[in-house]
Amino acid sequence: MDPKLVIPHREPFLYITDVTEIVEMTSGYGYLDLSGDEWFFKGHFPSRPTMPGVLMVEALAQLGAYVVLSDEKYAGKLPLFGGIDKARFRRQVVPGDRLNLEVSLTKMGSKGGTGSGVATVNGKVACETQMFFVLVSQ
Repeated sequence: MDPKLVIPHREPFLYITDVTEIVEMTSGYGYLDLSGDEWFFKGHFPSRPTMPGVLMVEALAQLGAYVVLSDEKYAGKLPLFGGIDKARFRRQVVPGDRLNLEVSLTKMGSKGGTGSGVATVNGKVACETQMFFVLVSQ
């Protein structure tokens, strides 16, 4: 499912290639394919291109936004970060990798919610985090 049909993010700040599954207001699955041409690899780091951890967290948040905005009662809203907890980065993500994304919503209300996410490459955890978000009008 094309993320551009649901979330407002666009290049160069769109960090989901495809959404493969959502379970209504519960969880979502997707991935980001990294070609090596992404803007951040040029400077992070020229001798050893590595995806910044904060962008892995952003990819998970974008997938979470997709899950939330897929529900019509949140149409016209924009999920914004309210906080990031317990973020851990376990392995490097490099050009050519497919970053598999999984998010779970743990609490949801009319003004925001919480969730958690795990990003993996070849079955190995690259990033895991808990997130808090608020919903605002677009």
